[in-house]
Formats: sequence, C-alpha cells, structure tokens
Amino acid sequence: MSATEYLPIGEHGLIGNLRTVALVGTNGTIDWYCCPDFDSPSVFGALLDADLGGSFELAADTPAATKQFYFPDTNVLITRFAAADGVGEVQDFMPIADDSPGSGRHRLIRQVTCVRGSLPFRATIAPRFGYATEPHTVRVSGDHVTFESPSLALSLTATVPLESDGRDVRARFVLGEGEQAVFAFDRAGEDIALRTCPVREAQEEFIATVRYWRNWLSASRYRGRWREVVHRSALTLKLLTYAPSGGIVAAPTTSLPEQVGGPRNWDYRYVWIRDAAFCVYALLRLGFTEEAEAFMGFLTRHAILDSARAEGPLQIMYGIDGRRDLPERELAHLEGYRGSAPVRIGNAAAGQLQLDIYGALVDSVYLYNKWGQPISSDRWDELCAIVNWVCQNWDQPDEGIWETRGGRKNFVYSRLMCWVAIERAIRVASHRGLPADLTYWQRTRDTIYRQIMDRGWSGKLAAFVQHFDDNVPDAAILMMPLAKFVSPTDPKWLSTLDALTDKLVSDSLVYRYDPEASPDGLPGKEGTFSVCSFWYVETLARAGRLDEARLAFEKMLTYANHVGLYAEQIGHTGEQLGNFPQALTHLALISAAFNLDHALG
Repeated sequence: MSATEYLPIGEHGLIGNLRTVALVGTNGTIDWYCCPDFDSPSVFGALLDADLGGSFELAADTPAATKQFYFPDTNVLITRFAAADGVGEVQDFMPIADDSPGSGRHRLIRQVTCVRGSLPFRATIAPRFGYATEPHTVRVSGDHVTFESPSLALSLTATVPLESDGRDVRARFVLGEGEQAVFAFDRAGEDIALRTCPVREAQEEFIATVRYWRNWLSASRYRGRWREVVHRSALTLKLLTYAPSGGIVAAPTTSLPEQVGGPRNWDYRYVWIRDAAFCVYALLRLGFTEEAEAFMGFLTRHAILDSARAEGPLQIMYGIDGRRDLPERELAHLEGYRGSAPVRIGNAAAGQLQLDIYGALVDSVYLYNKWGQPISSDRWDELCAIVNWVCQNWDQPDEGIWETRGGRKNFVYSRLMCWVAIERAIRVASHRGLPADLTYWQRTRDTIYRQIMDRGWSGKLAAFVQHFDDNVPDAAILMMPLAKFVSPTDPKWLSTLDALTDKLVSDSLVYRYDPEASPDGLPGKEGTFSVCSFWYVETLARAGRLDEARLAFEKMLTYANHVGLYAEQIGHTGEQLGNFPQALTHLALISAAFNLDHALG
C-alpha cells in the first residue's frame, strides 16, 4: 500500500458526541469512526487500512484547495473546498442528545453548502463493520439506505439521489450558491425508528449542537494569554469523556504508530486512572467541576478495591464502562497505518503494576475535595484503604509510567507518586479532621522521601534519574517540582533540569527517555513525547526561567495541527505520531499555560 493513500495523522479534525468520535480528514473523508462507543469495532477504519478499512468520502468533485477549522468555541468542524468555479463547505458534527428512546444520540450529520458560485460534489459511503471482518447488506428505500451487519445496523438519509452497488453507496450532485445537501448517519435497528434529516432539521441540529458546546465552554474561568489554545484543549478533553460512565479515554484511536512502520502501536480507547485523574486536575483549574464529579462517580462505581489482586487494589486502566477484562489481540488482516503493523485491540498493560497511579488518583481526590465537593465518609474509607496499601507496598519494583515491557524496576517516578499519594491524604485528613493513622502515614512518607534523595540521585549525572542506582535520565522526573516534592529552585532540582535539558531536550521537544540507555523491551524508536514537553515548560516557569519557558511554550504551540490538536508524540520533522488526539498532552498544555500565565503576571 502506498503511503500517499494515507493522510498524515495530524491532517484530521475531531467531532464527537461524548460516546464516540469521528476523525475527519482535511480531504473531507471520515476514516475513523467506531459505533456506538469509543471502543466499539470500527465502521470506518481506513486510517488503519486504506484498502480494507472503510470510509465516508465527501468532497468537491473537481480540483480544489481545502481548509479545515472549527466553528468558533465548538466541536463543529468545517472543511472548505475552493475551486475555480465556486467555494463549498462541509459542516461535520454529532448532536449531543439525552438517553431517551429515539433521541438520536448516535447521529452523525454532514451538511454540505455551496457558499459561492457552483460546485460539483461526490460522496462514497463504504462502511466495513467489525474492523472490516463482518459482511453487510445494503437496502435502499427512497432517500433511506440501511447498512446491516450481524452486529450493527446503520441508516443513511440524504437529500440527494443515492446509488448502491450492493455494498457501498455513492452520490454525485451539483450545488449552486446558497444550496445545501445533507447526509445523516444514524444507528438503526428494530427498536429504533428510521429518521429523516431534511435540510431544515439538520440546521436545527447544527444550532443546538453549537449552543451546547458554547454553553459548556462558558463555564471556563481561564482569561489568560493563550485563551484560544487552552479552550481548544478543554473542548478536546470534553470530547474524550464517555458521558454514560464519567470515564475519560486516553485517546479515541488504536494502533497509530509511534514510529511509522514500527511495532509500537497500542489501543488507547480506555480509561487510564493516571490520565483521567490528571484530566480532572486540568478541568478543575478551568472551573469545570461537573466532569470531575462524573469521574469521581466512575471511580466509586467501577474502581472497586481488590485487596487480593497481586498488582494492587486498582487496575491501571478500565474499559469505558468500567470493565476490567481488556484482552489484547492483533488484527492481522489490517496492514496498519502506512504499513505499521500490528494493529492491536485491547491492552495487555492492564495487568501491569504501576505504582504511580495511586499518587495521581489521590491527588485528584485531594483537588476535588479542595475545589469541588468535600469527600464523603464512604469515599474517605476507601481512600484510607488505598493509602494503607501504598504504605505497605511502595517499596517494590514496577513497570512504571511508560508501561515498559522489559521487566519491573525501581522507578523513581513511581516512588515519587507513592509519596504524593500519602502526602495528599495527610493534607485532606488534617484539613478536614478525618480519622487516619497519621503517624504511620507520615513515617512512611518520610521514608520514601529519604530513599528517593539517597538512591534516586546520581552524583555522576548530578541529577535525579529513571530508576535507583543508575545514571539514566527520565522526563517523568519533571513532575518532581510540579508535585511539590522538591522546590522548583532547589539546587539539586536545577542541576537535574540542566541534565534533562542536555540529555532529552531537542529544541523544546522532550524525549521520554533513551531506549538504548534504558532498554524497554520493545523494538523500534519513537518521537518526542508532547506531554513531557509541556511539563518542561512548566518546570522552567516555576524555576523562574520565564523567557526560556515562554519560548519553549510558543514553539510547542507551532507543533499543534491546523485545528490545535496534538497526537501523543512529535516526529523528527514535526509530524504527529501515535494515537490522536491524546488527552494527556492537552491537559499538560492547560496546566503549562495556566502556570506560565501566573508566573508572567
């Protein structure tokens, strides 16, 4: 398969309905869409196999320049086509609806308008159900088409004539200035009535969707220098929330490669405790307490403590519905993005021991107690059980934040976040007068602190390092001053910051670690890790190096895609790599902007 048949990862915008999303290319093609949920099998999956995956193409049927942008302060995406004889645009959105029967909560609307002159358009709707493993039938009835596979049925309504070859549906039409056409994709089934979508109804849905996003964004308290990019990140984080449970997915895609052609391809369509807890922090800073409350509800219902579990009372990740079993398997029939095999669904890292998640979790509860609602008595009892487990188990090797598959080690970051878990719980207990074994907690907290200072420090490197008794730098250590473990101006920290800058920073872009110096059990290379780059900005700002921090932040903003979205990593030539968009990167952007603003005054 030629690489030219795949758009760059960054050449996409995102739409969604708080249950699933669709990626829309700058060419007007939807090449990633899972229905009805984030982690459902793909219906359009050409992003992972241009031949087999399926897509929904909608574009000008003549040579045209394209531009893509968001309708201001919303998640409604507009793709414009400018040709010699006219200009047209496609408005893509998914209405946000309630859960009542027939509410259309799985509706995807594509509204086409000719805004100047006249323009021919073409559409090809080619679903491939079940990750392109399930056959389907096509039934045409007037302006309705029903695509039906063994596991899912979808209906298409259009205001232009449609033709079917028994598998796909096509349309060719010409619009004059001011004329519109509508394509509406709905979930179908025996218990779901067929729906039409004339132009007027589509416009009403458009207005309601714009109103929803603007009403939601109006709760933001951010008034700083980078309002537009911060609000785009907030809107993106909201798109990655799963409304029925309150979970927040790490990213809405699977198997987009960290190195094109390489095997570092993972499924991120799940709720990582760490990532979601950090998201809560970012949204709380902006004033969005409802999302924090929903995630706390997810934890209460689904993160059930299992004291007999060898990997700890919590899993590192859960399904969006709270399920624990996330078996990893490969889809060998799909070639992967630009030949980057294997394509994986599920995630075997769910069974890893990653001690840092407890720090992220307790910190989010601490912040919610501070900025949201006071913690309940039942929740406090559960938190005490978690902290007591951490006190008994912090001193053991684990797989670490980067989910390495090269065996367990004594990661300094994991120890740091165990310290955070205990320290934040002590704060809550002291502030609220809640019952706790404070003497035990304080003694354990201080023991962890001393161990990190003694064994996590390398005299040779003059820096804190990745794991005990070695000389390997790790960008996760950037969290030390952010978590208030050390002062941002402590001499040891400033020396560490210089070492990280020397070893892992490339023109403001930050690598997680050096896989050659610290083998992670995986072949291939990766790009720079964008969340680390934003952590770097924040540590520079807190260290008082404001000119460096601001320049690094402005440089990072240039690596966003055309609509302000970030994948997990940035490649050597500035391309987006890895799953897209990544929640962790956007929350780190929000935190960096917030704290840099504060430091600049």
